[in-house]
Amino acid sequence: MAASQTPPGQCPQCWEHAHNPRIHRKLKAREDCKPCLDHMNNGCPYLVPKTASKWW
Repeated sequence: MAASQTPPGQCPQCWEHAHNPRIHRKLKAREDCKPCLDHMNNGCPYLVPKTASKWW
């Protein structure tokens, strides 16, 4: 089951593809997901907000 919200510091697309099995269910055996391959080759297209520093 997918999480209700993407945690801070995580790419929304990466998180959804990693935690929602319905996305990859339509793929055939040994077929790659094109958005996942694009992410692996080109990186995340989103500006991912980092968690606030609690050092100070």
